[in-house]
Amino acid sequence: MSSHRPADSRQATSRRDFLKHSTTAAAGAALIGGLSLARSAHAQGSDQIKIALIGCGGRGTGAAVEALNNKAMPNVKLVAMADAFRDRVDNCYQAVKLRCQEKVDVSEERKFSGLDCHEKAIACDVDMVLLCTPPGFRPMQFEAAVKAGRHVFMEKPVATDGPGVRKIMAASEEAKKKGLLVAVGHHLRHEDKHREVAQRIHDGAIGELKYLRAYFNTGAIWVRPRKADQTEMQYQVRNWYHFTWICGDHIVEQHVHDLDVCNWFKQGHPVEANGMGGREVCKAKDQGEIFDHHAVEFTYEDGVKLFSYCRQINGCWSSFSEHAHGTKGFASIQGHGSSLLQIDGQEPQRWRRGEDGHQVEHDDLFAALAAGKPYNECDWAVDSTMTAILGRMATYSGNVVTWDQAINSDLDLQPKSYSWDAEPPVTPGPDGYYACAIPGVTKAW
Repeated sequence: MSSHRPADSRQATSRRDFLKHSTTAAAGAALIGGLSLARSAHAQGSDQIKIALIGCGGRGTGAAVEALNNKAMPNVKLVAMADAFRDRVDNCYQAVKLRCQEKVDVSEERKFSGLDCHEKAIACDVDMVLLCTPPGFRPMQFEAAVKAGRHVFMEKPVATDGPGVRKIMAASEEAKKKGLLVAVGHHLRHEDKHREVAQRIHDGAIGELKYLRAYFNTGAIWVRPRKADQTEMQYQVRNWYHFTWICGDHIVEQHVHDLDVCNWFKQGHPVEANGMGGREVCKAKDQGEIFDHHAVEFTYEDGVKLFSYCRQINGCWSSFSEHAHGTKGFASIQGHGSSLLQIDGQEPQRWRRGEDGHQVEHDDLFAALAAGKPYNECDWAVDSTMTAILGRMATYSGNVVTWDQAINSDLDLQPKSYSWDAEPPVTPGPDGYYACAIPGVTKAW
């Protein structure tokens, strides 16, 4: 579908040397002769793509397996792994090895841990890195990968604040100049049910869009108990989902999927947002600072509204879905279910999910790599992450926030340094509780 595939007018990468040493000068030399990446690799006697996994949690484990099992380039090997915590590396190694035994070649010397682990993994002899750490780390890790000339798959969201988004944007432009391929983990864009509906919306099947709805309502999330020997930074990185600087809050970390789909349907991003949210249930000492519910009204440039809801409270109605309402009908898609298109006066059309987009997004990335074609999903992924951050700014502050205020914000949530003994941006008070945003008081930008 035209609305699914990334496009870039720049010439594609064409030689394996460029995979390994992607400087501007190397790129010029590599493009001589116009060979495709696949042909060039065979010509040099090896078509193997070496990857490094950075972030060894559940999503990182899944992404590694999916990359190794991609359908376009079977000769892929995992050769380096990194995570803030060594036990995560070891557990992930065993899990990936069990499922992809012949494609895992990670020696002890290429297993890294610590908050600088990404630097060591990127420095290995690899062609591509998978960035699957919490999103607060994404901007600096993406910058480092692009600087080193590595192709990148990175999970969503791509940042947790405006300064981080701007770093991603700058690094993405560098990646384009270098001919580096960049994929972002918005798997719904790669699923049949979403692609079919998006194309029909863009073709005008439901008429002009009147409004959109989006939901990511789930139960409460995990908590990892504090240990006596942990520093505050270690505790927060272990419990990263509960802290805005590293997670972005769940409107950014999870609901970004739905907001991305709505932006895709609308073919643009909102220009302002207002909303409300808070901590109604999930407010124990070990549940950090994030809200447990957000409700946001986004407004696009032409006045179309997106009504956005996300919640993490047990015992409540759950939904992971996106809905588009037009002058001639409507569309509804269940995140991991089927889709429905209802055009006035016609029989409803339905599509099954098809293959899991988590796998297809890697198939698509490696297909572009094999064909020597440009591939960069950053532009719309940046818009989706920024949309989610805009919504959080609105709920945290209780005020109307514009896109320009959000994207140009100097509010940097990141710590001054990344080390286990560094002080995180938020620390518990004398009573053991973390201060959270207070609408009407908190400044969002």
